[in-house]
Amino acid sequence: MDYGYTTTYTSAGNQDGGGFLPGSQNAGDSGGAKRKFGTDTLRPVTIHQLISAHHPSPDAEHFIIDNSEATQVTFIGQIRNISTQTTNVTYKLDDGTGIIEVKMWKDMDQDTNDSAPGKPALVEQGYARVWGRLKAFANKRHVGAQIIRPVGDLNEVQYHLLEATAVHLHFSKGPLDNGQTKPGANGASAASNTNGIDSGYGGTSGGAGGMQIPANLSSRAKKVLSCIQNAQQSQEGLHIQQIATQIPMDVGEVQKAGDELQNNGLIYTTVDDNTWALLDV
Repeated sequence: MDYGYTTTYTSAGNQDGGGFLPGSQNAGDSGGAKRKFGTDTLRPVTIHQLISAHHPSPDAEHFIIDNSEATQVTFIGQIRNISTQTTNVTYKLDDGTGIIEVKMWKDMDQDTNDSAPGKPALVEQGYARVWGRLKAFANKRHVGAQIIRPVGDLNEVQYHLLEATAVHLHFSKGPLDNGQTKPGANGASAASNTNGIDSGYGGTSGGAGGMQIPANLSSRAKKVLSCIQNAQQSQEGLHIQQIATQIPMDVGEVQKAGDELQNNGLIYTTVDDNTWALLDV
C-alpha cells in the first residue's frame, strides 16, 4: 500500500484499485459543484479519529485527520445495534476507541429482503468492516456507507488496527527514513526519546511516543498509561493483572483507568477485553 497516499485496497469487492468505491466517481455535491474524484483516497482509521476529525473551514465538506484530507475511510467495529428504517439501515459500531453510527441506504429498485443462501449476515455483537464517507448532519456525525460486510476472520480486526496506526504515524510523524532512526538533538536516536511519559503532563501535549495527553486525565490513568508505555512492547500488549501487579494498583482501579484511556483513544484492546496496547507506539 502506498502511504503517499493513494491505495490499491481491493478488500471491498471487485475494484481495480486506486482507492475508489463503487459509485463514488458518479456522486456529485449539492448545488452542482463537482468534486475532483481523482484526488480521493481510501484511508484506514479508528472511530476515535472520525470523531476527532475537523473541517478546515466553515463551508468545507471534507474532513481533516492528522492534517490531511480524508475523503473515503474504512474501519472495523463491533455492531452494538441494528435499526432498520424504510430508506436505510443504521448500524451502531464500536471499535474500542469510540462509537459511531453507520447508515446504509437501501436501493429501492432491489428486493432487500432477498439474501443469498449461506451468505454471512450482519448481526448484533458481530464484527463488520465499513467503507464510506464521514458525514455531519445537525451537529451529529455518521458514516454514509457504500459497503458494509461482516468480518469472518478476527485476525482482520488486529490487522486493521495495525494498519490504521501505521498510516496515523505516517501523517503525524512523517514517512520512515529507510528504516533508520533519526538522531536527536543530543546525538541519541529519536526512538530513545519516547521511552517514557512526560512526568509533567502539562496541557494536552507530551507523553508516550508523542501522544497528545489530555490535561484532565486522572492520576490512575496516567500511572496505567506509563506502565503500558514502559513495558516491553508486543502485539498482544499488557494484561490488566500484569499492570495491577507492576504499579501496584487494585484491579478495579486499573479497569477504570483502562476505560478512561480507551475513551480518550490512547489504548486499545488486543487478544481480549482485559489486554491493552498503546494506540500510538
